[in-house]
Amino acid sequence: MPSANRVWGAYLKKNGFHRQLVDDHGKYVYTVDDFCRDHPEGTYVLGIDGHVVCVQDGYYWDSWDSGQEIPIYYWER
Repeated sequence: MPSANRVWGAYLKKNGFHRQLVDDHGKYVYTVDDFCRDHPEGTYVLGIDGHVVCVQDGYYWDSWDSGQEIPIYYWER
């Protein structure tokens, strides 16, 4: 399926992105909003449970309000 993690992950890797685990900075809950505040510049694709969201220059772009979701890993270019 085109939406499978291995498919879009391979696409991102082919286009210069590198995958990393999210550093929660010792917080109990580290959200997409927190990630945006900590990354005011750059382009990222965050993996959250069953979903992905794009963060660009400190703002997330999604079809719904995913600011309180918990990212597990991210792709960075």
